[in-house]
Amino acid sequence: MILIFFGPPGAGKGTQASLIANNFNIPHLSTGDILRDKLLQKDGLSTRLKHIMDKGQLVSDDILNEIVSNRISNYDCLRGFILDGYPRTMGQALFLNTILNSKNLKIDKIIDINIDERIIAKRIISRFKTENRQDDTEDVIKTRISRYLSETKPLSDFYKSKYFSDYLVINGNQEIEKIAEDIVKILKNDKL
Repeated sequence: MILIFFGPPGAGKGTQASLIANNFNIPHLSTGDILRDKLLQKDGLSTRLKHIMDKGQLVSDDILNEIVSNRISNYDCLRGFILDGYPRTMGQALFLNTILNSKNLKIDKIIDINIDERIIAKRIISRFKTENRQDDTEDVIKTRISRYLSETKPLSDFYKSKYFSDYLVINGNQEIEKIAEDIVKILKNDKL
């Protein structure tokens, strides 16, 4: 099972992807987490990544494509995986399709978590207080939401047309458990 989680920053993609990954025993591949882990390596790439991420900018397609391609080639991804935070651009989406096609794989579902902007703000503020994420400052959040709207949101049209029946819009304004329950129910009903 290959799933892609979409939604604006603070929509709960990571939370939901993690819950669903545990439920179906497949890896949750969060590009945000992978990049934050890379920052700890203290090399040239980590210095460049820190500068980019501290400003709320998106990491280049080339870097992310390489990271994702390497990661989905790992043994634990043979039964499927969940992508969270990737693809974010049309270039990444086309690259992902090429990689999956070369492995005779396909995306099973795209899960778009739709959420009210007021709830996004509350969640991000709460996350900043509890996790002290450096990429959750007010200026960075505004930049990330703006980038999402201009670069990532347009991908929804691409995926809706390509995967019409497999593109799910989930109400992200609900409680965490209810959102996960809705997603699991859909996936189990489709026998993925």
